[in-house]
Amino acid sequence: MGRMQRTILVVDDDPHIRQLLVFALAKAGLETREAADGEAALAMVEERAPDLVVLDINMPRLDGLEVCRRLRARGDLPILFLSSRDDEIDRVLGIELGADDYVVKPFSPREVVARVQAILRRTGTRTEAAATPDGLIVRGLLSLDPEAWSARWAGAEVALTVTEFSILRTLAATPTKVFSRDAIIDRLRGPGFAVTDRTIDSHVRNLRGKFTAVGGQDVIETRAGIGYRLGACSGGAAA
Repeated sequence: MGRMQRTILVVDDDPHIRQLLVFALAKAGLETREAADGEAALAMVEERAPDLVVLDINMPRLDGLEVCRRLRARGDLPILFLSSRDDEIDRVLGIELGADDYVVKPFSPREVVARVQAILRRTGTRTEAAATPDGLIVRGLLSLDPEAWSARWAGAEVALTVTEFSILRTLAATPTKVFSRDAIIDRLRGPGFAVTDRTIDSHVRNLRGKFTAVGGQDVIETRAGIGYRLGACSGGAAA
């Protein structure tokens, strides 16, 4: 049976931008839906969840940051932010809210399509059966299931975004290795993607916050001047 067509919800109050992105995404073989504001976007997700949302930050009535907050309260639907300002605060805030990536306007439609496809590749196993089963990754009280994109601490599931899970899986796959931020970026996106060190730091801060809330203070260690590696995952104090 062939692969089901993936659906992308494009949310922007500018009809020209929506048209541009819908055309580029459709040309890449993706099904598209459109929403002109945040309220309409939430209603469409409720009606039929897409595989990914391309979400403008600056919109009237309900901005993209609030839409992201509400979507994150429901689950881990992948989100790619569009920002009209090359503003580091906006970018980091968006990532901390749980967005998987961002693109700054003006952008190339081809770049947006490439970012969308990169996120979809990482989420593919969530809706498609893998050809061969993959084993659990276990360290201390931490358990990762790459097939289900599921993370558990002491048996209880911890809800992670796609990017958060990907970072944690990267560290857990080689638990003794210290990964630089650049190395993590290369693992997630491939070399050459415009993702900053600060973006990685924001995702790691999110991960620590989520696990600390359930007693996992030592999931990720920071090695000053180098990067990150997996911690002891015993529930003790973080390094």
